[in-house]
Amino acid sequence: MPFKDLSLDRKIESVLDQLGLTEPTPIQQQAIPAAMVGNDLVASSKTGSGKTLAFLLPALQRVMRQKALSKRDPRVLVLTPTRELASQVYGQLRSLLSATPYRSTLVVGGENFNDQAKALRKDPHFVVATPGRIANHYNERTLGLDGLELLILDEADRMLDLGFAGELKLINEAANHRLRQTLMFSATLEHAEVEELAQDLLKKPKRIVIDEVTKPHDDIRQRFLFCDHLDHKQALLQRVLQDSEINQAIIFTATRSDTDRLAKILDDSGFSTASLSGDLNQQDRNRIMDKFSRGQQQILITTDVASRGLDLLNVSLVINFDMPKHAEEYVHRIGRTGRAGSQGDAVSFVGPRDWDAFQRVKRYLSLNVKFEQIEGLEGKFKGIKPKPKKKVKAGDTAKGKHKTAGKSKTAQQRRPKRPATRRPAPELVSGDGLAPLKKKKTAAKPDDSGES
Repeated sequence: MPFKDLSLDRKIESVLDQLGLTEPTPIQQQAIPAAMVGNDLVASSKTGSGKTLAFLLPALQRVMRQKALSKRDPRVLVLTPTRELASQVYGQLRSLLSATPYRSTLVVGGENFNDQAKALRKDPHFVVATPGRIANHYNERTLGLDGLELLILDEADRMLDLGFAGELKLINEAANHRLRQTLMFSATLEHAEVEELAQDLLKKPKRIVIDEVTKPHDDIRQRFLFCDHLDHKQALLQRVLQDSEINQAIIFTATRSDTDRLAKILDDSGFSTASLSGDLNQQDRNRIMDKFSRGQQQILITTDVASRGLDLLNVSLVINFDMPKHAEEYVHRIGRTGRAGSQGDAVSFVGPRDWDAFQRVKRYLSLNVKFEQIEGLEGKFKGIKPKPKKKVKAGDTAKGKHKTAGKSKTAQQRRPKRPATRRPAPELVSGDGLAPLKKKKTAAKPDDSGES
């Protein structure tokens, strides 16, 4: 199915032709027509499936074809969990708007608040933002949402995981009118909070699921290597990079300190590297991602800041230096490669500290894993076997019961008996229930001794 069969505006079709986009992906084929007729959507598909265009194209179609509800408020608000993903979405939006009169702005944390307020006063038609900063602008009255026509939540599950539920509810209440349409995209719909949020924000949504997130990614070859300790991991890392024919690579670590340390080690080995973590200011983060996306650096070492949404077509290798805590994050990490039909490799190092996380990933994706070895760097660690439960034979169990029963019986026998106590006989009362009756005295019977 070509894009022209989706009944998009001719100007949109012209822009898509200029971008070299001719055929929609499966998620785009289903989501775009459903959104264009006004349905609220809850959609899910795996990474690299083209979700961004699946919501940007119907958003642009709506702005072009329908009259605005307000001259001041933004018509479309796209919310993303991270600044990097917001920048990525904003870049694609600007490409689509290049031949149109419509304005857009990016509103994320880490940037100058007053500059953003000035941009919002110019009444942009589209706003791409992170939830926290949009909530700040709304509370400071530098942004109005009464006229919002389309609210789009990208990576809704991630926003909830990062603690943005309060901000999302605030934004929903600020733009809560019957004419608003809501599109929710999530990596997984099997998320209790996502389901609850959908019930609060959406009206009779149409549900679309393309390729369950737990379905193996056909374009990514997954490899797993045992590691003994940190030095062993670092040696394996250098060997994998040296032996691989890579365009660009992303290395994921568990901590921010590891990003800088590994970057220095690889720089000394002759690789062109950059490190990215959440403690950098937004300007530095933008600069690093821009240089990497332009191919000026070969290797990006990062925490999970860059695990979602970034469309980096030249990344041919992803390395999990540390396994992620959450199994879902593994899917997003390796999804940075194998995009747009290209082949990619994902290599994961599994040491003693990674074992539990590896087991979660294995169960989540139903993986049948066969560990590989690199000659000269074979690891001694072979996994942690679960402690076997003690098996008790039926005879032993019965024998044990008898022993227990015998011991308890002996204890009962040895226990001194308490003297028996007789309860006093109830006092007799007269018929009127008041005075006690007196017993008649009787003569004592002589006993065997003959005494009276």
